[in-house]
Amino acid sequence: MTQLVIIGIYLALLLFLGVFSSRLFKGTSKDYMLASHSIGPFLLLMSIFGTTMTAFALVGSSGEAYKEGVGVYGMLASSSGIIHSLCFFLLGIKLWSWGYKYGYTTQIQFFRDRLESDRIGIILFPILVGLVIPYLLIGVMSSGVVISSITEGAFESSFAAYDYGVPPWLGSLVISLVVLIYVFFGGMRGTAWANTFQTIVFMVLGVVTFVVISNKLGGLDAASHAVLEKNPSKLMRAVDPADRERYAERYQTWTLIAKYNYARRILKTLKLTEEQKAEAYKAFKPRFPNWQTTAEAVYAAKNELYKLSNEQINKALLTQDDRVMPDPFPEKWKQGLMAHHDLREYPRRANAEDEKAMLIFAENIGHPEHDLDPDDPSKGKKWTIKKALGVYRASSWAPDAPHPMSKLVFFTYFFVPLSVGMFPHLFQHWLTARSAATFKLPVVAHPLFIMIVWVPCVLVGVWATSATFEGAPLFPPHFPANAVLAAMVKKMTSPVLAGFLTAGILAAIMSSLDSQFLCIGTMFTEDIVVHYGGKNRFTDKQVVFMARMFIIVIVAITYGFSLLEPRRVFTLGVWCFSGFSSLFPIIFAAVYWKRLTKAGTYAGVIVAIGTWLYLFREAKYALNPDYTFLGMMPVATMVVASAVAMILVSLVTPPPSKETLIRFFPED
Repeated sequence: MTQLVIIGIYLALLLFLGVFSSRLFKGTSKDYMLASHSIGPFLLLMSIFGTTMTAFALVGSSGEAYKEGVGVYGMLASSSGIIHSLCFFLLGIKLWSWGYKYGYTTQIQFFRDRLESDRIGIILFPILVGLVIPYLLIGVMSSGVVISSITEGAFESSFAAYDYGVPPWLGSLVISLVVLIYVFFGGMRGTAWANTFQTIVFMVLGVVTFVVISNKLGGLDAASHAVLEKNPSKLMRAVDPADRERYAERYQTWTLIAKYNYARRILKTLKLTEEQKAEAYKAFKPRFPNWQTTAEAVYAAKNELYKLSNEQINKALLTQDDRVMPDPFPEKWKQGLMAHHDLREYPRRANAEDEKAMLIFAENIGHPEHDLDPDDPSKGKKWTIKKALGVYRASSWAPDAPHPMSKLVFFTYFFVPLSVGMFPHLFQHWLTARSAATFKLPVVAHPLFIMIVWVPCVLVGVWATSATFEGAPLFPPHFPANAVLAAMVKKMTSPVLAGFLTAGILAAIMSSLDSQFLCIGTMFTEDIVVHYGGKNRFTDKQVVFMARMFIIVIVAITYGFSLLEPRRVFTLGVWCFSGFSSLFPIIFAAVYWKRLTKAGTYAGVIVAIGTWLYLFREAKYALNPDYTFLGMMPVATMVVASAVAMILVSLVTPPPSKETLIRFFPED
């Protein structure tokens, strides 16, 4: 309950800040959307950094490092530090100067003038909003997961289905409403102030989190040495031979369990006597959860107590791993044996682990503060549902196969940070700057801030792969990546500190949600309602009202999507950013290439989104986190295809008018 109280106090402070900033609101749409171009260097740095460092950077990076290893930092953080600042310098300053000179509020207004095309907004608006919504979804989903994980056991009898903590859907709802309220009242000024406050909070508390967790694990050297001993592949791009050997042994043992369970449960052709079980247990030393089944499986195989055909073995593997059984069963698997990669071609049955874990461990599940046996406290506390699911996955599913990070994938990740050049919310933040000189501090300090945030998050995720707590592994195999950071904070800190650290995580999440909500409201009013309805038709008060109403609609839509099937935060983030990156050639050409034409831009946009939709579908809508195209990150194909289409069509179509070129390239 302590964590919940601290989180509540922090959210109340944010609401106060939003209401206070609304007192400085000048009542104009320009002030609501751009803070009247009054933001100085420090506020611009903090608001831009807070906007770009989302749940993707904190929750996502820790989870991805837990899954993929330390290469995640080199893959995205180091490239982001360089590319983000280059985009601020090469694009931000020029776009600010044109926005300040010609009164732009959104990207689409700039593109309309630069391309001499009124209809470009009709194409770009749904695309940009469609890409921002998954971005929003990342934050909304993550906030619910973090709050739910950190508040386990906070209630005595309520929310039993959520381990007596705040349900993810409720946590996401509260965060969405808090952000909505201070954006609704404070506009861009409130957003900039809130971002600055929250950026300071999550950076300071992020460092504190790192130091506390590091000390709990015995220090930097001890935590890293544990990874080197148990999971050395997490510290390199390649697969360490020791990891490969361990995986081979674990997979072999798992196949014995699968065949044993199939013979006794499905075929019902095998049943060990009590004497045989005793003999099996006697020869088996490890005592992890559900170790008895492993001991029996090894004993049965060693003594050749059953015999299965290849078809039966393959069905046993699919059943044990909760995979969908193909019907009809493929002929090739009636003759040959499946390898692990063949097995992964079949999706897991939806909610299979929930049903089985609740059935198998029903007696152990309860309030995490209650004893398993009231008469014998030494047996420990009741299990949470999350722990039951973790034990089930660890003891039933096939072990994860270690895999290297290819050089091609590593280097094509460099295309992902190009997305900042087309973020509509970042464009809006650029336009709030007081002058061009305001950009100096963000350009210099942004890479340093990225390092301060990403290094601790990635290291914590890597350490989580091998960390032990009270003599047991901190996380079982197949632990949900999205919950790693919150679980580390809860298990390795005091309730008070955990509350403050959770507030820091939420600060990072909300510091991007607010800018995105405001940006979408601004785009709707300026690019659709005001532009097509007539500039003189609406008063400033009506424009602000419409922006606020559309923000409410987008918050509701995003929250509704968050209730659907979750994806890995990092994977969803990469796909979202890839969509924006695919449009980067268009913004870069609009700023630096005089030969860019309206038709070339249309071609680039259509090809970019067409390839994104095709590859997104091929990746099973972000359900396949390891999807590559031609051995590369899909974003590389999107960017190249978009650029080629844009250039070829521009070269064969009439160039922009002389008036437009003089307006945007007067020095030439």
